[in-house]
Amino acid sequence: MPVRLRLRCLIAALLVAAGTAPFAAGPPAQTDTPLVITAEVDAIIHPVSAEYMIATIDRADASGAALVVFTLRTPGGLVDSTRAIISRMISAKTPVAVFIAPGGARAASAGFLLTIAADVAAMAPGTAVGAAHPVSGDGQPVDQTMAKKAASDVAAYARSLATQRKRNVALAEQAVLESKAFTDVEARQADPPLIDVTARDLADLLAQLDGRTVTRFDGSQVQLHTKNARLERVDMTWRQRVLSAVAHPQVAYLLFTLGTLGLTIELWTPGAVLPGVVGGLCLLLAFFAFQILPVNYAGLALILFGLLLLILEVKVASFGLLAIGGLVSLVFGSLMLFDVPVAELRLGLQFVLPLVLGFAAVVLFLVKLAVDAQRRRASTGKAGMIAERGCALTAIPAGGTGRVATHGEIWSATSHEAIAVDEQVEVLAVDGLTLRVKRAAAAEGGGLP
Repeated sequence: MPVRLRLRCLIAALLVAAGTAPFAAGPPAQTDTPLVITAEVDAIIHPVSAEYMIATIDRADASGAALVVFTLRTPGGLVDSTRAIISRMISAKTPVAVFIAPGGARAASAGFLLTIAADVAAMAPGTAVGAAHPVSGDGQPVDQTMAKKAASDVAAYARSLATQRKRNVALAEQAVLESKAFTDVEARQADPPLIDVTARDLADLLAQLDGRTVTRFDGSQVQLHTKNARLERVDMTWRQRVLSAVAHPQVAYLLFTLGTLGLTIELWTPGAVLPGVVGGLCLLLAFFAFQILPVNYAGLALILFGLLLLILEVKVASFGLLAIGGLVSLVFGSLMLFDVPVAELRLGLQFVLPLVLGFAAVVLFLVKLAVDAQRRRASTGKAGMIAERGCALTAIPAGGTGRVATHGEIWSATSHEAIAVDEQVEVLAVDGLTLRVKRAAAAEGGGLP
């Protein structure tokens, strides 16, 4: 067979093999292993944690997961962020389970609402849920009418969620209006129960949920398949972890204090560089946190006003009244700075007072140094020669010229009065390279001629 013909036959055989290989291999094997998305929320409920939870639900919907489980531990948080999370839970294609774990954990306030809003509410032994009564931002009693309106609004929201999820409406209302909290046993044994499952851990929870039919918020029913499920954990991104830490009121207040202090030091000691750089970074992070947290601008204005009073105390003789007013303004402004409903989010007096006193002491010390520096007589240049004492090396006739030694140098000098040799003189002015002087004794006895 000719070589050319052999090559053609070989190429044809290869093409046939390549074309039939995919069909011979058959379709890729499909797996029936269910996917469960898990996430851990151990934080205050604020916009960053809300972004994290909503992104987790989005990922579960996109990947066709059988279930998304949030392991929840929280003291509570902001109502707006809680409502945003619950709205996404309700609209999710994937059933959502909220699991309060491990033992000793709690889901209070906003965490209670998230639990009763989930498709599956679960608790580990030794956990607690409840205490969802709204309070004022500074933790103090508010106007009774406003307090009743806020509590009534949250209570109606809790009743609506509990009714739709077929959970205990009376207990849900008591958690809001009476600040009641419930153990896992109380929540499970209530009639009807507040939660669906009590599980030791995530594996136990998935084992109990396998084959269980849950009713979604819209009334549709879904059977869960979680046996031998493939778990996919979703963690906070690096950005979310940093922002979640910064968005804590105490951290934000500390950053604001350090930033203000750093810039204050830089302004009074130009060229130090480090205080200015650190202060600028702290203030930028603090302002970011202020955008996330509900800031009371009256409190911020009181802090700035208190700082102004501390500065004025050094320049104005107020016998300490301005300093006291500045400290009081700083303390009240700090306590009012964040309008948040959770005790863990508020700035307590034991946290604010040491910071305010330390900050005030540093600012007063810096301002005093600056004022003393301004009042100190110049020591260089022409200004440094004024009022310097010296000795006449030659006689200086009235209106005439002679020579004096002063400031370690020999100068030509003139005077309006006659000065004898070796007589002590005082410099009045510098005219070019000539000094205008007078007798030192005359300076001590009266004013300038």
